[in-house]
Amino acid sequence: MGAASLLIAMLLPLVGAIVVAQFSKNEKTAKTVAMAFALAELIPAAIAWVEYDPNGDRLQLTMVADWIPALGVHFALGVDGIALVMLALIAVLVPIVLLGDWVGRLPAGRSYAGYAALILLMEMCMVGVFVAIDVFLFYVLFEVMLIPMYFLIGRFGGPRGSYAAVKFFLYSLFGGLIMLGSVIGCYVVAQNRTGTGTFMWADLVGALHGASTTTQIWLFLGFFLAFAIKAPLVPLHTWLPDATAEAPIGAGVLLVGVLDKVGTFGFLRYNLALFPQASQKLAPYVLVLAVAGVLYGSLLAVGQRDMKRFMAYVSIAHFGFIALGIFAFTSQALAGAVLYMVMHGFSTGMLFVCAGMVIDRGGSRNIEDYGGMHRATPLLGGLFLIAGLSVLSLPGTNSFVPEFLVLVGSFPREPVFTVLATIGMVLAALYVLWMYQRIFQGPLRGTALVGLAGGPGTAQDPVTSKIRDLNVREMLVLAPLVIAVVGFGLYPKPVLDVIGPSVSATMHEVGLTDLVEGGNR
Repeated sequence: MGAASLLIAMLLPLVGAIVVAQFSKNEKTAKTVAMAFALAELIPAAIAWVEYDPNGDRLQLTMVADWIPALGVHFALGVDGIALVMLALIAVLVPIVLLGDWVGRLPAGRSYAGYAALILLMEMCMVGVFVAIDVFLFYVLFEVMLIPMYFLIGRFGGPRGSYAAVKFFLYSLFGGLIMLGSVIGCYVVAQNRTGTGTFMWADLVGALHGASTTTQIWLFLGFFLAFAIKAPLVPLHTWLPDATAEAPIGAGVLLVGVLDKVGTFGFLRYNLALFPQASQKLAPYVLVLAVAGVLYGSLLAVGQRDMKRFMAYVSIAHFGFIALGIFAFTSQALAGAVLYMVMHGFSTGMLFVCAGMVIDRGGSRNIEDYGGMHRATPLLGGLFLIAGLSVLSLPGTNSFVPEFLVLVGSFPREPVFTVLATIGMVLAALYVLWMYQRIFQGPLRGTALVGLAGGPGTAQDPVTSKIRDLNVREMLVLAPLVIAVVGFGLYPKPVLDVIGPSVSATMHEVGLTDLVEGGNR
């Protein structure tokens, strides 16, 4: 099937969005059709995974067609190991998101068909940015991706959804416009050096490696600003807490689980590969931002009262770890960073879904409105704890190996930054376990729960109150996430085998080798 699998993986959600949008007055049909398209997406993703050869060419399953010949723009798709694992993550998360919101409370006047259509359109854009191998096509999809998320937050989000959506849109649009300048700059440099202007990634790698360090730095900064906003790195992070807090649960899972990874993917695919000299020269400054994000996000997470904002600050801390692994420039750290990108999607996605189930029962995002829920919802409490332990990277969960690789790989080259980042690991245990203790442990308490239990001083046993445990649908939502958390925690080799050669190729593009091989920065 070859390259067709990537084209189908990209276009199938778009077709699904168009079809689902036609059933705005028939919610049941809209749900069925949306889920059918989401599950069908697993097929081309699985085919791409099977056909991909980790020991083959850097870019595989490629297809190239002229789009704007006068400008050298192509509709070009292809994957390396890094893009492939992100494609698989998207294909797995979208059906989970749709099933999780199957009986969600939508704002008045909003239809499930509209919501599901936007989710599928979002899926198309996310797949596109990871499989695009023409820089101009990547830029177009990078910007188009803002539209469905803007409406998901603004129309289907919380009471301050409009504000959060506009803030998200303006931050991302500003970064994208700056990146456009660097995209054009890459074309001009390639034309001056080779006589032919191009936007093809593979051609630009060869053309830009010989450019002056000054030219590379300016082009690097244009891409870096856009990706640092998307990632997000401190201090360009301020849009994320608002967007995460106001987004509906499913959109929030995709926002922190996938969409933000476009930033870290961009560091790998574009900043490091296209501008190796600039990457080495500016790496110390990026590492300062990365470690600042780890400490800042962890400290802010400790003090959060809003469950959804808590997820945002946890993600900011984790993206700091990923950036540390990328710009430490060792194979171990880089492999850990890529593995972290995938595993963070499962860990934070599961914790986000569990938090949404808590909010669905109590009607409040405020942590202080809950307490003692484990008595009434032992299954939800247990799975919430598993998700939390994964987020804090407990050995045996999926996040432990990537975090360990990042720290072990970063220490030889960046011991100071690595030691500072380990403080975030200590704080992670604090903020995760404290949140779990406040919501689930102790006597039943909190305004969100006591009212359901019949109020204090009644004869009603709180455990037999209206606070229900997980139903079959909710267990089906969480089951694949639990399997991923535990399965990859015990055996991450299938993912590492796929990303390993691409990590080595990225190291080669930057012009560095590991210290054990005698390389120096």
